[in-house]
Amino acid sequence: MNAGATALALCLCLALAVLPAAGREIEGAALDRLPAAEITLLGEIHDNPQHHLNQARAVAAILPRALVFEMLPEGVAPDPAAGRDAAALAAAIGWNGRGWPDFALYAPIFAAAPQARIYGAELPRPEVRRAIGDGAAAVFGPRAARFGLTEPLPEALLQDALDEQFAAHCGAMPREALSGMVEAQRLRDAALARAALRALEETGGPVAVIAGAGHVRRDRGLPFVLAAAAPGVTVLAVGQGESAESADSTAAPADLPFDLWLLTPPAPREDPCAAFSGG
Repeated sequence: MNAGATALALCLCLALAVLPAAGREIEGAALDRLPAAEITLLGEIHDNPQHHLNQARAVAAILPRALVFEMLPEGVAPDPAAGRDAAALAAAIGWNGRGWPDFALYAPIFAAAPQARIYGAELPRPEVRRAIGDGAAAVFGPRAARFGLTEPLPEALLQDALDEQFAAHCGAMPREALSGMVEAQRLRDAALARAALRALEETGGPVAVIAGAGHVRRDRGLPFVLAAAAPGVTVLAVGQGESAESADSTAAPADLPFDLWLLTPPAPREDPCAAFSGG
């Protein structure tokens, strides 16, 4: 987990098939009775333990036939013998040493759906880096048009995405240099959407997707991509943010870009911008 990704998640705290029509904040108990959808997106700030417990609670209620993880490579196929034993499963899917928080944070999610098939959506890093220079469509391949990658983002969404990337990089990079980062994010969103639709087709659903909150936002994240690729599929975007309890936070906004969202206390962490300032 790099500092930029953490800063991007924090930015979200401050910041199309949609169920319900208008977004609203919910309490944890509502995770036991989420609206039915073929694909439910469960967003997170990666290093916040409570977010993963909330995701596990939602997964236990949804009983998905498939779980899609941003953190696992495409094509991952855990050995069934590993079951849902945390240590065995982490070894089977090659979790350790790949830059994500400790597997113990994610183990409750796997344990909540022992019946689910596991799908990965993480692209190789060289492909993501190539999208920065060549664009998401060139890297994604022949089906790029289906997932909306051959069309530019509407100007308002593009500017918002650039603002988000500027904040994620702690203002250390000029805005004109960040369009490639936006393309990389679009590529990741499309890869997650592709994996979710594959999981839906192969299992019949429901499908739950575990991903960073930035991927789950309904205005230009996965719901936006899924609406282009499969407009008949019902999608529910559940995001999570952190309440304004840290010194560098301002009051939480009245609306967040999700169908439903929860706010939790912030997780303790080092200043994500220290890596950019040399501090």
